[in-house]
Amino acid sequence: MTLATAIEVVWADIRYASRSLRRSPGFAVVAALSLALGVGANTAIFQILDAVRLRSLPVRNPHELVEVRIVGGNSGMGLNSGRYGQLTRPIWEELRDHQQAFSGAFAWSRGDVRLGSPSDLRRAKALIVSGGFFDVLGVQPWRGRLLRPEDEAAACPASRAVVSYTYWQREMGGRELGHDTRLIVDGDPVDVVGVAPPGFFGVAVGDSFDIAGPFCRPKEMRRDVFDVTVMGRLKPGWTIPRASAHLDSLSAGVLAATEITGYGADTIERYRRFRFAAYDAAAGVSVLREQYDSSLWLLLAITGLVLLIACANLANLMLARATARAREIAVRVALGASRGRLLGQLLVESGLLAAGGAVLGIALAQVLSRVLVSSLAADRGPVHLLIETDWRVLLFTTAVAAVTCLVFGVTPAWRASGLPPEAALRVAGRGLTAARERLSLQRLMVVTQIAVSLVLLVGALLFVRSFRNLMTFDPGLRQEGITVAFLGWPHASPAAGQGDELRAQLLDEVRAVPGVIGAATTTNVPLLGNSWTHGVTIGATTNSAKFTWVSPGYFQTMGMPLRQGRDLEPHDTRTSPRVAVVNQAFVRDLLGGADPMGKTMRTGEEPNYPSTVYEIVGVVADSRYSDIRGGIPPQVFAPATQFPTNGPWAMIMVRSEGPSAPVIAAIKRQLAAKHPDVGAEFIGLKEEVQGQLVRDKLMAMLSGFFGLLAVLLATVGLYGVIAYLVTSRRGEIGIRLALGAQRAQVIGLVMGEAGRLLVLGTLLGTLLALAGTRGAASLLFGLQPRDPLTFGSAALVLAVTAGAAALLPALRAARVDPMVALRQE
Repeated sequence: MTLATAIEVVWADIRYASRSLRRSPGFAVVAALSLALGVGANTAIFQILDAVRLRSLPVRNPHELVEVRIVGGNSGMGLNSGRYGQLTRPIWEELRDHQQAFSGAFAWSRGDVRLGSPSDLRRAKALIVSGGFFDVLGVQPWRGRLLRPEDEAAACPASRAVVSYTYWQREMGGRELGHDTRLIVDGDPVDVVGVAPPGFFGVAVGDSFDIAGPFCRPKEMRRDVFDVTVMGRLKPGWTIPRASAHLDSLSAGVLAATEITGYGADTIERYRRFRFAAYDAAAGVSVLREQYDSSLWLLLAITGLVLLIACANLANLMLARATARAREIAVRVALGASRGRLLGQLLVESGLLAAGGAVLGIALAQVLSRVLVSSLAADRGPVHLLIETDWRVLLFTTAVAAVTCLVFGVTPAWRASGLPPEAALRVAGRGLTAARERLSLQRLMVVTQIAVSLVLLVGALLFVRSFRNLMTFDPGLRQEGITVAFLGWPHASPAAGQGDELRAQLLDEVRAVPGVIGAATTTNVPLLGNSWTHGVTIGATTNSAKFTWVSPGYFQTMGMPLRQGRDLEPHDTRTSPRVAVVNQAFVRDLLGGADPMGKTMRTGEEPNYPSTVYEIVGVVADSRYSDIRGGIPPQVFAPATQFPTNGPWAMIMVRSEGPSAPVIAAIKRQLAAKHPDVGAEFIGLKEEVQGQLVRDKLMAMLSGFFGLLAVLLATVGLYGVIAYLVTSRRGEIGIRLALGAQRAQVIGLVMGEAGRLLVLGTLLGTLLALAGTRGAASLLFGLQPRDPLTFGSAALVLAVTAGAAALLPALRAARVDPMVALRQE
């Protein structure tokens, strides 16, 4: 057969299949919509995976970019500042001056700044970058110029900045830049020298920036603050392994030149053993990737299983459709059509359905993917992902459509094309054995649907129950009615020792605002993952403990009951003996449950945190203080006035009755009237904690939706098979009834058939779920992947819905008129 003839044959098959589908519009619409839902859900998840993990950065030659990291991480050493802190500034400068692997290198860090006057502060996302950041990436300015090496300031704060295109349009009205275009950043005027191009978000996927400023050199360049990410562009001929080997050879010298001070000998020795390596950075870096990677792959697997169930349903429909067309197929065979010709024509029909589902699925995916992205969150800001249908997405959708076509189209087409003409033309009824032979494949598909549905339903129940546990879990401290007030006075200069007085004055004024029940300061906001860890020695035991410095009244404000001893009191001042209140976990882990009262502990020495002896004066109840997901580590609460590094800021936990908005407005008015130089920002603790549960909420919602959809599809499949079985056995049922069988017996006969399918599917599904849910353990809270109640509930839900689906055909069978049934036979 020539190519032209083959094309003509395929085109004829396409026209014939189109006419056939037009004659069955109901079947065509149901099939296309079922496929669109499955293909669209899979494509939407893959689009997000593509944007987060697979797509390269929109910069010049992204495959040349690498990131420099410590092999295995820094093991929690020093201070980690910001989301992307990998190395310290001194390490960056040493690498910059001595590396030979990169044609250009840069460092950057991510943080938040406050723009505007103290009375009207707005949070903005900031990039702090080295001078070569934009040049090495090959980014061109949209307006003005971008930052250069000469913009790095010899002293802080830096005086120049670049804004993103989005910020320029949204906040600056897209006006042209001039010599007097300035912003007030953290209280200091900054000249805006340029606008970054549209679509440039930096090198952190899922993140964005409003303003980018150059590095400046503070008065004290600390060596233990890991707050920058270092990246470079490989020289021609260099590979990542070769660059890693070069960086490894530099490690000893760089670490010797930047050795940390103020720590114990063991910590310094660990620092000396660090080694550097290069890692592929073509796709940038991403906290979003770390947070959602496993969840997105799991969702892709879930949507794939839903598509499998939809394909099984369509295969059953195609089998029924092929049976209804048996006479037509037999006539074509009798006229000389070959099996290959029939098979090709039937597969073309399946291919048209798959193609229609794929086209609708791509359109649906655009909506679903954007809804999913809007549901994600990274810390306190929205996620910025460029969702587009690139070649990877099209290739994925094409592959899904092709596999789908094979799954639901090949077997029905193969069976239909192989039917002998005499069998198709025979109009006599078939007995029980023949009906069972014809329905064997449909039964297998229904068993598969039930099994897969049980897997999805178990997963849905696990994630829904896990999210419910997170939402209803009592962390041991109050969240409802708590507002966190961040107060700062960076340009006020209280005399020595008066910072504590200003902090105490602000606290008293907040407490006096109508509607405030209690207020206290803290150095760490609870439940948000932030903490300060100190090494602690008590007796012969050395361990680590979380430290927080709080003011008197903190435990009452936060609803943390005192179990033993006394609270922190106003007479615990900077000049009084150091005292502390510990939690029950501290008593268990460091004292073995012994009476802690009066015992002393010594903290390890760190920069700006000298070794200090604290006397334990009280014990407070355990709480998930640092992180709702983690365990309960030893926790120490010390007086806020004894905090070693108090700066021009305060964090006040405010407990109010009723809505918080009027209280916040009243505090703002009071601050503006009495302390115009003090900036203020407010967040609700409960809302902030719940904002960190977005991943859990997303998994609960989507897995729940797809689990119910899977049950619905499996139920429809079971209904179709049982209904078809009843129709094919009408004659037999009529004979049974004519011979005296009771209607209840007929119902039992049909329900028994459905029950066997349900039992087989449930057993298979249970085995698959036991094997498949192990990977979800890290995503669950307060629940084991093999929770018996979850498995039992899923099986019960499936049994009830499947029983209801089978009962309708069973009741219809019981109402069969024996005479009518026998006459039809």
